[in-house]
This record gives sequence, C-alpha cells and structure tokens, in this order.
Amino acid sequence: MKKVILTGGCGFIGFHMIKKLILEKYKVLNIDFLGYASSKKDLNYKKNYYFKRINLTNFKGIREELISFRPDLIMHFAAESHVDNSIKKPDSFIKSNIEATFNLLEIIRSDLPKLKKFIHVSTDEVFGSLNFKSKKKFNEFSRYSPNSPYSATKAASDHLVRAWGNTYKIPYVITNCSNNFGPRQYFEKLIPVIIFSCINNKRIPIYGSGENIRDWIYVEDHCEALLKILKYGKIYNQYTIGGGNLISNINLTYMICKILDKIFPNKFELDSYSELISFVKDRPGHDERYSVNSNKIEKELNWKPRFKFIDSLQSTIKWYLNHKNYWKIK
Repeated sequence: MKKVILTGGCGFIGFHMIKKLILEKYKVLNIDFLGYASSKKDLNYKKNYYFKRINLTNFKGIREELISFRPDLIMHFAAESHVDNSIKKPDSFIKSNIEATFNLLEIIRSDLPKLKKFIHVSTDEVFGSLNFKSKKKFNEFSRYSPNSPYSATKAASDHLVRAWGNTYKIPYVITNCSNNFGPRQYFEKLIPVIIFSCINNKRIPIYGSGENIRDWIYVEDHCEALLKILKYGKIYNQYTIGGGNLISNINLTYMICKILDKIFPNKFELDSYSELISFVKDRPGHDERYSVNSNKIEKELNWKPRFKFIDSLQSTIKWYLNHKNYWKIK
C-alpha cells in the first residue's frame, strides 16, 4: 500500500483529494494546521487515514512527522489562497506559501531520498493576466507575471520547487490549475459569496464592472487530474489544468441568481436575487482574464473534464442550501 502525505487536507481541494485517495486504497497522512478556512468535518475515515495538526512553518515538527511516516508520495495543497487577504496582510502569505514550501523541500532533500514524487499544487494566477480581447491561453511555457501578493508567493514557491528539483534532484511535478468550485468551499470565494448573499438577503459585492473573466473547473475534475498525475505524471514536469468554462464574474452572478430564483424562491419580496447585485470599488491589480490550455495533460495522461459546468454549478448551489450552517459565518 502506497503512503501519501497530503498537506492542507482540511481545506477545500485537499478534502476532495483525500476522498479519492482513500477510495484508491492509499494510506494517507493529512497535515493541516486548521486555519480559518479549514475544517475536519466529514474526514472521519477509520482505516488508512491519519491526521496531524501542525503548521508547516514548524520545521522540527514537520520533519519528525515526515521521517516517521516515510511517504512514497507527497501532495502539497496547503496555502493561503484568498487574494483579498494577501493584499491586506501579505506577510502571512510569505510564511504559509513560501517558507512552508521551503521547509518541505529541505526535509525531502535531507531525509527522504526515496520519495517517488512531490506534487506541488499551484495556480494559473502565477502567469498574470490575459487581455480581454486576447485569444491566448496559459500553458506550461507561459511567462510568470504575478500581479498580487498571493500569486507572487505561489510563483515563488513554484520556482523553489523547480530549483530544488534541478539542483537536488527532488522528483517534483508542478500543477497550475484554473479557478475551482464545488461543495465545501469556504464562503469568502466568489461562488459561495454569491450563494450566501442571496439566501441571507445581503448585497452581492462585485468588483468593478464584473467583466473579469475566469476559467472555472469543478473540484472533482481537478482532483481526477491530480490523481492521474500522482499515478502516471512524469517527474520534473509541469501541467496546466483548466476546465474550459470561461465566464465573466457578472454573468456567473446572474447565472447563480437565476438558478436560485427557480429552486429557492426569494422570501424578501424581490423579483430576482439579481436585484442584490452591488458593484464595488475594484480590487487593486485585478487580473482581467484567465484561460488555461490543458492539451499536455489531455494528451499525455488521457485526462479531460467530465462534469458539465451548469450541472456542477447546480449541484454546488444545492449543497450550500442543504448545509447552511456548515461554516460559521461571522
């Protein structure tokens, strides 16, 4: 039985990845320090699953766990990821995204010579912004050009992973994925914000004109791509992963409002939830457009997104309606 250490498994994507790893009969150690956007709910597996609450900036504690568990594989999800928070408090992103990655790499270098693969889960935001009128897509050869403290720290961690791989032969794979969505995502991200705003009759804050375009991928599709990479991905490689669902923030908002109008009729005497839309001052350095070319992973690993966007969006909305108290919202 192969042993996997997964960092940040109590977060959004990590949680869904653990479900797949358990089904695939891996022995999993989940290391998470349980930050504000993390939750241990539903991670109650009785076999082949272990949890340790440790901050990755705790070098000694992390080293002891890695040496004790002796993993075959490591999947590094743990990160501070909310752009707004990175603008307000960038120092925490330096620690969580750069220092933590450095610690893992140093421990692997000195103490885990038999590690088969280190998968560093990153973001397409490291490549910066595409022009609204451009038809270009990000790929594995795109130039790094981060525009926010968040994306800059993720870009830095990508560079550390590649450098440690080239210098010390750490068997890395870097993945850069587009915007994820699905059940259990913390409410600060766009889709949960829209849903929670509607069901609580609060304004839906939309930055600027709302024309910023994102490439959305259902979290289950992303995790299936990562499972392919875990099993078959080539080390010393990079894979860009996209859902191919390009939509502006404002159009996405109207889409969610329309779905909610049908399945959860408004109780506040509004004709539509879309009446709650409120345009606010744009975020500093707000990227215009993301689009991701997934040709490499499609050709090499025979992966393609399975889930239709509208169906996944509807099931996500229904999950939040059925789990209104899952997150304690302040």
